[in-house]
Amino acid sequence: MKDIDILTKRATEMKANGMLDGQIADELNISRETIVWLLTRASKREGVRAPKDLSIDWGNIGESSYRMRCVSDAMVDLVLDNIGSFEGTDVVVGIAVSGIPLASIMANELDAKLAIFHPNKQLFGTENADAVGIFSQSFADVKGANCVIVDDVITTGHTLVETTRQLTSAGAKPTAITVLVDKLGQDTIEGVPIYPLLRILWVV
Repeated sequence: MKDIDILTKRATEMKANGMLDGQIADELNISRETIVWLLTRASKREGVRAPKDLSIDWGNIGESSYRMRCVSDAMVDLVLDNIGSFEGTDVVVGIAVSGIPLASIMANELDAKLAIFHPNKQLFGTENADAVGIFSQSFADVKGANCVIVDDVITTGHTLVETTRQLTSAGAKPTAITVLVDKLGQDTIEGVPIYPLLRILWVV
């Protein structure tokens, strides 16, 4: 229970500092539903069942640029092993926030451009669920580009569905998704193959 108490405390502190549920979920690598449960638990309200979720703490990787490079290189190798060639990959799309450093290193390795996508949950939280995220204007344009999408963790897949749809709407072609950890367990999202370094397999 100690770990749950730590997560609850961290979520409560982030909420008190003005972070949106989606941002907190990203920071703790858990679903928004779990954030709601943690915050409800913190306020001692009853009636919200604990969701099935798993918190991924990859801080030991994230704190080291060397480890980040090693992991990013492994992600490049994994995708290359599955699709055969990165020839024709124009843009690597990093999903804010945690996908950005991985995508930056991968783009450098692939001699590709870098684009950044800010998903709805980072901009609006749960209050505006119909709103869509945006591509940063300070990075590469994705129009007409073959794109590899990079994120740290897949939890529900909603962010990647949003990203692939926005890429398609912008005239881009998403060709692969690669992540550090996949908690969802699907082979594709919106028809785009997923290549995770680690996949969580639920046995119960």
